[in-house]
Amino acid sequence: MITTRRRFLSITAAALAAPSAAMAAQTAHWQGRAMGAPARLAIAGLSPDAARPVFAAIEAELERLEQIFSLFRPDSSLSWLNRSGRLVAPPPELLDVLLLADRLHHASGGVFDPTVLPLLEVGTFGHARAKVFGLIGWDKVYIDPREICFAKTGMALTLNGIAQGYINDKIADLMRARGLTDVMLDIGELQGIGQCPLHRPWQARIFATDGAYEDHIVLRNRAVSTTRPFGGLRPGGGDHVVCPDGHTPFHSIITVSAPRAAVADGLSTALALIPREETLAVVAQFPGARIEMIR
Repeated sequence: MITTRRRFLSITAAALAAPSAAMAAQTAHWQGRAMGAPARLAIAGLSPDAARPVFAAIEAELERLEQIFSLFRPDSSLSWLNRSGRLVAPPPELLDVLLLADRLHHASGGVFDPTVLPLLEVGTFGHARAKVFGLIGWDKVYIDPREICFAKTGMALTLNGIAQGYINDKIADLMRARGLTDVMLDIGELQGIGQCPLHRPWQARIFATDGAYEDHIVLRNRAVSTTRPFGGLRPGGGDHVVCPDGHTPFHSIITVSAPRAAVADGLSTALALIPREETLAVVAQFPGARIEMIR
């Protein structure tokens, strides 16, 4: 699982930056923050005046979702669960994400495991690391619409390898519900709906770990996510992505696209911990998902 990621995707110039004053007048741009990171969105064919209530709805929805998923808000649903080991009447959005996490866990042979937060918190400190292995295990999480609880005191979940994608999907769904058919979202992951102001599909560029341009992806009603497992600093050192058994990631960068951002997000995280020869079989269990780059 992953606690943070570095960006190896960017949106092409025709996407979030309109190429002319005329097109700029027909494209509404929003910028803000989501889950502690910069976020932005462009809506083609919508004037700034018409966009104001839409942007207010986006900000309200992001606030609502962060109150469920943020590890940095002590009163969020996830923080309450981690602190007490039990959450009665969990929000349906949290249940949605945990059910997708369960699918990813089984599809990946168990390496996608949100219970690794204690491992991530101790980093590479040997003695502390050995002590927390007993707190790891997806089978120790009880999930029911009435209650979520842990089998052991001290267990905790991180959903940072999937929640950002889910939040992206919820904002995309909000746009569709408002009849907005041409939208580009850069909220945790990238997702394109419809087409850009040039009447062409939205596109994303992929960059390798050295920053060199690799390829572009067409995002017509599609999302893309990149995970880089190595390169971050954690307490005691260690990687951004860890396996529940403690083994090192197999790949340095993974980019996955899918019809839903949560699936792309979760798969790009899981595949970091899976040998290359097994990755296609995992992705095949999620219709429409595709590996765009793996190194």
